[in-house]
Amino acid sequence: MPGDIDVDVPPSGPGCAECEAVDGWWVHLRRCAACGHVGCCDSSLGQHATSHARQTGHRLVQSFEPGEDWWWDYEADDWADGPPLAPPTSRPDDQPSPGPRGRVPLDWRALLTAAGR
Repeated sequence: MPGDIDVDVPPSGPGCAECEAVDGWWVHLRRCAACGHVGCCDSSLGQHATSHARQTGHRLVQSFEPGEDWWWDYEADDWADGPPLAPPTSRPDDQPSPGPRGRVPLDWRALLTAAGR
């Protein structure tokens, strides 16, 4: 897996890059170990972390949630291990999940259910 991890690249931002671009919202965040792209999880409407992996071939992500350090390998469809990545290692502690604050609709659970999440 050499080249699949760059420990020096910082995350792309404090939230999902694609959701941020359209003032959207997410459930949980994942960080690409190769390029730092932060995308939303598969429970989110956009599923941008998985889309990023498919489009780029960047197979490894780490949770970008406070207190979580687990890794996932999209190619193997299994848990993975990896080294510490450049900080910050999670979204800001003061941001809720789902987030970001102020953009999550009140009926977010119903929206996810309707989307089959």
